[in-house]
Amino acid sequence: MEALYKYCSGCVAAIAALFAPVVPMIWALVGFIGWDFLTGVVASYREARRYGKAWYFESREAWRTIEKLGFSIISLCMAFTIDTLLLGFMELHLTNLLAGFICGVEMWSFLENACRISDAPLLRHLRRLVRSKLREEVEKDE
Repeated sequence: MEALYKYCSGCVAAIAALFAPVVPMIWALVGFIGWDFLTGVVASYREARRYGKAWYFESREAWRTIEKLGFSIISLCMAFTIDTLLLGFMELHLTNLLAGFICGVEMWSFLENACRISDAPLLRHLRRLVRSKLREEVEKDE
């Protein structure tokens, strides 16, 4: 039985060591997705108050966020595996691209929630600026 424990702990340590370089990106994902979730809850509350409706917290939204976080972490680990073990000679930086894409989408959602929370012109201007920059980059690549 002791040999089995050593084998299992060795496997867990090997997997942890393999994915150790991805941990900072995972924490970035957790931060972006977490802030988006919190601002989404606050935006929902503010909109309900603004329109005089009853507000309640729905646990399915929290579970959806947890699922999104889980799928994001798994896809990041998969991209890291492709990047380092399968196509390491190409230096594609798939992990960085995927993490940047996911964090960018979450930032966009955060800006939308911030606009729903506050009617500040600065936030609307910032959202328009980000949208125009994204369009420029997409059109430049085509």
